[in-house]
Amino acid sequence: MTKETYPIVHHVFFWLKNPASTADRDKLVEGVKTLSKIETVHSLRVGIVAGTEKRDVVDNSWGVSELIFFKDLAGQATYQTHPVHLAFVKNYSHLWEKVIVYDATEA
Repeated sequence: MTKETYPIVHHVFFWLKNPASTADRDKLVEGVKTLSKIETVHSLRVGIVAGTEKRDVVDNSWGVSELIFFKDLAGQATYQTHPVHLAFVKNYSHLWEKVIVYDATEA
């Protein structure tokens, strides 16, 4: 039995307009979780800043992160234009002031 892998990684970091608002953070987490309904999303992890030790190399200025795994670039492209993703942007973008995306493929 072979284990299926999902070598395309889409990691997104969101900076909230109101970083002190737990309600806004929780609402954005709720929105990100809707992205799991997209058929090309094989794994979705939603995160908030961990209370790890402060070090110069750690950026904890963001509020919510989204980590998605895709089987291939075509699946990632489908995700970008999928109605669920477009609805997410429309319905939740008022909560963030900045977004940074890191897309990677397995080396």
